[in-house]
Amino acid sequence: MLFIFFSLVFIIPVLMGWGNLLDKIFPSKIKGISGKTISGILFLGLIFTALSFFIALNIYVEIPAVLIGLFYFLKDKLYLDFYKIPKGNAVVLCIFGAIVLYCGSSYPFILDHFGYYVPSIKWLTEVGLVKGISNLDLILGQMSMWHILQAGFSNFCDPFLKLNTILLIIYLFYIIENKSWIHLFFIPVLLFFTQSPSPDLPVIVLSLIILNEIFIGNKAISFLFALSVFAFSIKPTIIWLPFFIILYSIFCVKLDVKKLIFGFCIFLLFIFKNIWTFGYPVFPVAVLDLGFSWKPNPELLHSSSQLAIVKTYDEQFSYQEIMKFSWFEYIKNWFLIPGIKSFIHIAFVLILVGFIIFSFIKKNKIISILCISVLLKSILVLLFSAQYRFFLEVFFVVFLVMGYQIFSKKIIVSFSLIMSILFCGIFTFPKLIQQSIPSFQLGKFIVEKDWMQLYKPSHYQYKNFEKFKIGNLKFNVTKQYPFNFDTPIPAISENYVFDYQKAKIFPQMIDKNDIKKGFIWKKLNHAEEKEVEKTVHAIKSHYPQTEK
Repeated sequence: MLFIFFSLVFIIPVLMGWGNLLDKIFPSKIKGISGKTISGILFLGLIFTALSFFIALNIYVEIPAVLIGLFYFLKDKLYLDFYKIPKGNAVVLCIFGAIVLYCGSSYPFILDHFGYYVPSIKWLTEVGLVKGISNLDLILGQMSMWHILQAGFSNFCDPFLKLNTILLIIYLFYIIENKSWIHLFFIPVLLFFTQSPSPDLPVIVLSLIILNEIFIGNKAISFLFALSVFAFSIKPTIIWLPFFIILYSIFCVKLDVKKLIFGFCIFLLFIFKNIWTFGYPVFPVAVLDLGFSWKPNPELLHSSSQLAIVKTYDEQFSYQEIMKFSWFEYIKNWFLIPGIKSFIHIAFVLILVGFIIFSFIKKNKIISILCISVLLKSILVLLFSAQYRFFLEVFFVVFLVMGYQIFSKKIIVSFSLIMSILFCGIFTFPKLIQQSIPSFQLGKFIVEKDWMQLYKPSHYQYKNFEKFKIGNLKFNVTKQYPFNFDTPIPAISENYVFDYQKAKIFPQMIDKNDIKKGFIWKKLNHAEEKEVEKTVHAIKSHYPQTEK
């Protein structure tokens, strides 16, 4: 907790300094500390992304970024904003802030932390954005802008990768500065995203802030559209958000195309970043083939799309079985997945229906536009891969709109505090959720609190790997573990090695002397097939063999 607090003390002033610079060009019109830090997140996120094409986001990038941010924080006397928070609200901030720090100091438990978040950040801090890295490990082709921002702060400001914890405290500042108390309802659930740099938290928080700004009459379309596109660049499943801002600017305010230019520039940066790392404009969809030599192997992309469909049904059916479903079976089996996911799916459909009815009753132009935007996104998700994590933010958005100005501050603060304390209990005694909701898979990976976490956050160490060489590529594979969270780069997950063997291909360096030049895939010759076979045998030998 103490280490995260020190990170907080560094990073928030740095973001405020950078945010104040951006506000002079594109005013956010968002109040106080939260407004400047959100602008800073946008500005530094874009700067780090642009730099990562050319250099690694190492300490030589972080130090100047920190010094410049702190310089403008002090020069423009931005610290005075902290004195503007009323004492009563400061108490609420401190209580909820302590809860966020407590939960954020727990062990990471989201599996993507080990297979996607940390490996992405390692590549960014040691090399930068690498052309065709999806040929080495397909998931790394995504390289979210949130992980780029995290990488920029991960050398000394935030070595434990707790940017999500800091963002949730910034969100608390926003709630208190704007007296938008209903947002406190979301804090208990969002505590589950504080241990890892999950892109789900920033897209949820940014979408809720943008919506709130629209409802309170913020007309800074240039900034709000840019921020919505930035959220989209973090996780494209939030596509409804920039679409909503465009519709809002057309039907609710006088449309000025010039105000959308900043956002469209961010979109172009996002597209270019995806083409550089993945070979196609939008990860993981292989559309608009522009013929780049570093695009992934079609067979592996097809396997990935099949896996997405299988995961829609929580791996209860094979891909072949799903393809034989009638339309009725598609819907029925999705609703009847065993465990908590069935409840989430049913709740999702009910809340969408309820939102449609609510928008008809209200006859409010903004709510109607929002309903259309969310509905279009939901249809796309249901058609391609209806996993609950792809429509999670819809629950928050609909609750915000339907519950707006209904509950009093006292009720909201009391309820949120009680629920937050209960959720702290889950992180302290995880067996409570493991026994009460056994179908909640993530709950099985939550580890009991180590009281050293009051001093510094907990993190795992494994450092058990083996070195291999195929063609011109020397790489590492973690022993007896499917992820590469602390294995030196270049690292390949064992499952991808098996996939490459099956497809009779293997990643190769474009320039054998420079990893920054990137990766392509190539068909294996006979000698290389033998080398891959030996590699697979060595990987499998790490596991105890079951006797027949």
